[in-house]
Amino acid sequence: MADKNTLMLALALVLIIGAIYYIESTKLQVPQSPGSLQAQAGNSKYPLAPELAGITGYINTPENTTLESLRGKVVLLDFWTYSCINCIRTLPYLESWQEKYGKDGFVVLGVHSPEFDFEKDINNVRAAVEKFGLTYPVVLDSNHATWAAYGNQYWPHHYLIDAQGRIRYDHIGEGGYAETEAQIVQLLSEAKNSTVSMNSSAPNATSVDFRQIATPEIYFGNAFRRAPLGNANPVFDGQAFNATIPASGLQPNTPYLEGEWIANSDSIQLASQSGSIVLQFTAKNANIVAGSKGGSKVSVSIDGKPVESQPSADAPEGKFLVSGMRLYNAAALPDYGTHTLRIDVDGSGFDMFTFTFG
Repeated sequence: MADKNTLMLALALVLIIGAIYYIESTKLQVPQSPGSLQAQAGNSKYPLAPELAGITGYINTPENTTLESLRGKVVLLDFWTYSCINCIRTLPYLESWQEKYGKDGFVVLGVHSPEFDFEKDINNVRAAVEKFGLTYPVVLDSNHATWAAYGNQYWPHHYLIDAQGRIRYDHIGEGGYAETEAQIVQLLSEAKNSTVSMNSSAPNATSVDFRQIATPEIYFGNAFRRAPLGNANPVFDGQAFNATIPASGLQPNTPYLEGEWIANSDSIQLASQSGSIVLQFTAKNANIVAGSKGGSKVSVSIDGKPVESQPSADAPEGKFLVSGMRLYNAAALPDYGTHTLRIDVDGSGFDMFTFTFG
């Protein structure tokens, strides 16, 4: 009899446990909104964004700006440097997003991590921020401390950080604008626990067909140069050398020099009163990163003919003054193609850092 009672008791317990399991498993599942605790818990698989480190200056923002101080907002962290053409072409999109979504709790935070020494000067960066019409915060990462904290290797590199301070998305280089904006809208909707609509207005920005650009960025400084110059090969900083442009046999994508120059770590500097640079390139636009403390006059020729008219803000008539250290648009052509560019410089002290193309 005792065995029968034990068996009945065990059977009852099994039935009770089964009933409890059934009730729990069939409870109404309420759909969770994007900003719910369930969605936030899911964010734990995303890494926390490293805090800003080693910041040496602040523009458009208080000096105590940190990612922690922006917690609760959706932040797009943009690693950039002001003479980089790839960075420059992304800026209209960043400023547009700031204007469209700032009211919804979105902020662009530019982390200016310089490539060249002159880009560490806050006055140069401040002038660039004003030139490009940027209204969002910019901090100076002049010693690459924040760059190192993120393990970054690229300009530009965008990190999208949610309201809980976690990196949810990143994009390297130009392009991907529609996808990035969609991510911004999604994270804002999560943060506000309500739908944020995408604003379809597009910025006035330059489009580039990278498939038709066959000339890579060309560096001149000893520490940056990836290939020898066409008619000179300086081997140490401070070395002076003379060069003459050959009459024929110029190789494509290779710069040739005329005049007396001095090799430096990040540039070559014109020592004589006048000098020239010739390059055969394949692209639509040719830019130079250059500067001159005393001011140097530059004249541009394309395929042996002086440029007299072009849609270039820097050199609309093929002539311009180089003074401040920055990127200058030397040639703006109607179509992609292969051309020979000649830059004639009048004024010693002209520093040539790099050619870039678009």
